[in-house]
Amino acid sequence: MTDFIDFASLERPKAPNHYLVAPEGLCQSTTPDEDAPEFRDDPDAMFMNIVQMVRSKDNVQDIEVDESARRLSFVSVTSFFKFKDDVDIAVLPGAAGSTVAIYSRSRVGKGDFGKNKKRVHGLIADLRKTRVLAEGEGGVTAKDPGIGAGKA
Repeated sequence: MTDFIDFASLERPKAPNHYLVAPEGLCQSTTPDEDAPEFRDDPDAMFMNIVQMVRSKDNVQDIEVDESARRLSFVSVTSFFKFKDDVDIAVLPGAAGSTVAIYSRSRVGKGDFGKNKKRVHGLIADLRKTRVLAEGEGGVTAKDPGIGAGKA
């Protein structure tokens, strides 16, 4: 992976092997599966937390970071079949502090047994454990372990 995706112009495949959480209005060419929660942290602090969180995971490879743009991409390797899935994260300014856009997708196959959704929910659940949500923000929760997700 060498280029970060452009969330504004992102077009997703018809196959159900991907999952997108983004703030309302960011994606112009597709509809996110869920709206992203807002956090009280400033975007730079949020970004550094996410980078540290992702780097601590055992199933992550090929991490690329652009601190100035607050962008991160990496490959997540599934535990059983060792499939490689691509994940892009952008941290953006939000009304209360910051918000995130996360897009996880499988490289192969037409289905993913919900793995990309679990991964995105796991990442957001991890953020909810260490960051303060903006008032009124419920965000998404991890019902099943994803990348680094503990019990939510």
